[in-house]
Amino acid sequence: MRGSYYTFYQRASHAFRDYPSLSKLVVICTISGGGLAAYSDVRPFGNVYADAAQPAIKKKKVVVLGTGWAGTSFLKNLKDPSFDIQVVSPCNYFAFTPLLPSVTVGTVEARSVVEPIRNIVRKNNLDFGFKEAECFKIDTANKKVHCKPTQNNSMGGKEEFTVDYDYLVIAMGARANTFNTPGVVENAHFLKEVEDALRIRRSIIDCFEKASLPSVNEEEKKRILHFVVVGGGPTGVEFAAELHDFLHEDLIKLYPDLEKYISITLLEAGDHILNMFDKRITAFAEEKFQRDGISVKYGSMVVKVADKSITLKERSSGETKHIPYGMVVWSTGIGTRPVITDFMKQIGQGNRRVMATDEWLRVEGVPNVYALGDCATINQRRVLEDIAAIFSKADKSGSGKLNVEDFNEVIKDIIERYPQVEIHLKSKKLKNFVQLLETHQGESAKQTTLDIEKFKSALSEVDTKMKSLPPTAQVAAQQGEYLAECFNRMKECDENPEGPIRFRDSGRHRFKPFRYKHLGQFAPLGGEQTAAQLPGDWVSIGHSTQWLWYSVYASKLVSWRTRFLVVGDWGRRFVFGRDSSRI
Repeated sequence: MRGSYYTFYQRASHAFRDYPSLSKLVVICTISGGGLAAYSDVRPFGNVYADAAQPAIKKKKVVVLGTGWAGTSFLKNLKDPSFDIQVVSPCNYFAFTPLLPSVTVGTVEARSVVEPIRNIVRKNNLDFGFKEAECFKIDTANKKVHCKPTQNNSMGGKEEFTVDYDYLVIAMGARANTFNTPGVVENAHFLKEVEDALRIRRSIIDCFEKASLPSVNEEEKKRILHFVVVGGGPTGVEFAAELHDFLHEDLIKLYPDLEKYISITLLEAGDHILNMFDKRITAFAEEKFQRDGISVKYGSMVVKVADKSITLKERSSGETKHIPYGMVVWSTGIGTRPVITDFMKQIGQGNRRVMATDEWLRVEGVPNVYALGDCATINQRRVLEDIAAIFSKADKSGSGKLNVEDFNEVIKDIIERYPQVEIHLKSKKLKNFVQLLETHQGESAKQTTLDIEKFKSALSEVDTKMKSLPPTAQVAAQQGEYLAECFNRMKECDENPEGPIRFRDSGRHRFKPFRYKHLGQFAPLGGEQTAAQLPGDWVSIGHSTQWLWYSVYASKLVSWRTRFLVVGDWGRRFVFGRDSSRI
């Protein structure tokens, strides 16, 4: 009897190890008093043997390079189990980068804004592998990516390895753009990664500790406690605001004798900070920085960064100035990574600044390779390039003349294929394409016909409305979600294409092209005040917008774990202030 009990226990133990969902089913049945219980994660017992009898189907291998906003959004939304997912990235986590300025001053802890990539992907029950390594070469001819580990390998042997792919998703992001300014890499801090934020945090504390030493004279104290931020974009402005709050709300209490030496300078090459925002937000930010004592220098081009001073050239006077500093943070935009630059030369895009894709995020000229996020830009086709093909597709009778009925069938496809048409209609406050023709001709489009020249003339201004998408987390996240949906529906759309008409060919495109939907943007300005520019030209500024910022950012965090941690950090800061320990 005892032996049979032990055999039953062994079998049950093996079953729970092989199928962990069974333990959840047992718990549910126990709680419900042994009644009927259903759990969607439990496999039907009949399939256990059926699956074993069926021959294994070779899965298509999808290699994803990068775990930033674009790559993580793609991995999080990919559901199709017919793919074998392999991820290569120097970081085994996803970082919520909009909160990095908060990490630099201890408002939020670094661990609170990161989530292990394995935690994110395992929820989808996909075949998944991760390699903490850096891709240094992409070989499209042999469908391989060449990689090297980022850790120090003390075991000897060849460290480099290759990964084969059927589909390649390049989501490697970008690096900080130094514009080849001498001394930036050696002496300035960047704010792109979690490690950057931690280094800045340590550097701030170091400056105060050095300045508090009795051997340091007053002139040197002024230099050490002069913090310079280069770049008046969202990241630079938010960091300057966070730094101001940290210095005046927390550090001055600990170092009261150093208050008179503290200064912050923001250098902007243009005429205004936050120039991509509404003018009302720009004006408010500039006024607030002036009240807070943050010095903003406009038209200032940095030409050199030394270890203790920064050299800039003023655009108005042409004068060169040397500004002593204790810490400088460089936030002037993004540049292309070397591996992407080499890949662009390999595929014939060497004359471009950013890798080009089509509207379906496919790298131009390379099959089965996709690029999204900051490392690429969509090369939207111009309407006038395809005007003859569009006209021919609408002119089914071949008469060389079109009326409204002739192109009614293709209007939707034109707008879907060329988003600049819809933008042009909105800018002209026109309801539809017919009104565009009527406005151009000065008569009712229903009573006239168009030849190709009139058709060209009516659409001549449309391509002027084309705009490149901004390199933001919002764009990258939407691109990752879009591409994942394409992969999830690949088989279905192969049989029933759902995209617009192919004007230069027969049939339809397999998928609808990517369309970015702007959901608004925030600009935290310190002092519990934030500016928001939301869809519909709605601008909100002040303390109430700060609470909107809190709620939106908390909801956008990738997991409930990080939500609890970040909200806890915000609460801790309200009660106890920011931590100034140098760890």
